[in-house]
Amino acid sequence: MDEQPESPTGPSAENATGLDRRAELSEFLRTRRARLKPEDVGLPDFGRHRRVPGLRREELAQLAGVSVAYYTRLEQGNGRNVSAEVLDAIARALRLTDAEHAHLTHLAKPKQHKKRPAARTEHVRPALRQLLDSIEGVPAYISGRRADILAWNRMAAAVFGDWSELPVQERNWARLVFLRPEYRDLFVEWDQKASDMVSYLRMDAGCHPDDPRLSALVGELSVKSEEFRRLWATHDVKEKSYGVKHIRHPLVGELTLNFESFRLSDGTEQSLITYHAEPGSPSAEALRLLASWGADATKAGSGTSAP
Repeated sequence: MDEQPESPTGPSAENATGLDRRAELSEFLRTRRARLKPEDVGLPDFGRHRRVPGLRREELAQLAGVSVAYYTRLEQGNGRNVSAEVLDAIARALRLTDAEHAHLTHLAKPKQHKKRPAARTEHVRPALRQLLDSIEGVPAYISGRRADILAWNRMAAAVFGDWSELPVQERNWARLVFLRPEYRDLFVEWDQKASDMVSYLRMDAGCHPDDPRLSALVGELSVKSEEFRRLWATHDVKEKSYGVKHIRHPLVGELTLNFESFRLSDGTEQSLITYHAEPGSPSAEALRLLASWGADATKAGSGTSAP
């Protein structure tokens, strides 16, 4: 019962109109099950040879309180008519995080979104642009769908590079991280940044599997970056929240910055991301120097993002 079902279009199927939701559901459940061992969930392990890693389907079904046939259909991508109670039980059995639970729900019971033009451009409200300009000494920017960078202040340009020098379609964090070698130098912990970036895109894909622009982005990165292909295949998901980033700046050296992500409540799916340093720290002094250098710091930072 634990042979891996083959999805009709492969584990990370992309097409002209979006991602294959059934394949996404199938692969997500399979990879979550594969990471668990019987002892992780209180089941005896009799040492039998396992042809695939992790729990067997019948073991997972037992933990969730559903039939093996029912769970098998779900793992094969058939999430029609599945109840929220069953999804909750499976999420508990798989030890899913809150983000993973939400992702499973999006895949199995997708919400009906209003039809919008495929090439619809995101706009930042003028008041938000004014807010960015008024934030002094703190790098801040607005991020939209698909990790697009929509607006930023002078300090963000001084730290991350002047994104105004890039074509609009290139102002995207995933493209910067995976396709521009200079960003490997910018982020001290590049591997973690890359993993987080893919996890955010996975979360977006679960909410909008029919987004052709997201599908095109995933397809492009899959072709051009081996690291992206490997991380995308893990099906890990994460929501933007807060944390610490270590930046290697060409002018002031290494910065340790705390970041906060604030989801805007205006229905745009945009987020305000800010970075700040601990008061009195060397990083705080470095930010103060960058702020005092003004346009000179921005020009130096532009070397980070310029071709």
